[in-house]
Amino acid sequence: MNRPPGHWLDNIRYSPSPNFNQRPHAVAVSLLVIHNISLPSGHYGNGFVEQLFGNCLDCSCHAEFADLQGLRVSSHLFIDRMGDTVQFVGLDHRAWHAGQSSFLGRENCNDFSVGIELEGIDDSGYTDEQYHSLVLLSRQLMTDYPQISTSRIVGHSDIAPGRKTDPGPAFDWGRYLAALAAS
Repeated sequence: MNRPPGHWLDNIRYSPSPNFNQRPHAVAVSLLVIHNISLPSGHYGNGFVEQLFGNCLDCSCHAEFADLQGLRVSSHLFIDRMGDTVQFVGLDHRAWHAGQSSFLGRENCNDFSVGIELEGIDDSGYTDEQYHSLVLLSRQLMTDYPQISTSRIVGHSDIAPGRKTDPGPAFDWGRYLAALAAS
């Protein structure tokens, strides 16, 4: 697939989502938010996440999907269990990943953040391949958006406490940040 207009990364697959809009004028990207997702919970590699972000998930195919009917969400990037990355939204646009959120007193984190979804669940470990891809993507984002520093990389749970728990206790922040710091 040809690269859509906007800021799309090289050497990854594109699956453009209709679930995005423009960032507010003159708002710089300064936050990276790490999430997790699997559909159904704990099931991997079935294409359901991509279908959800593309608004083509058949919500009748699994009982867990009933509450997803009509939901319009997206993320900029998704890393599957094999470490393969898909980009859904251009980085210069606002993906719909954070929902009601706040970072350091600033509301609406979608306005100034990039969202990365890891295929997984809160209490089950992530793969070596996912950590490797996440580190490479994070470094690229920190280069492209210099306001993103390690202190401005957070979990969804950090910006929506009490509402969200991802990436969960199984995500090894120490491992990730140590790998990110190693060059």
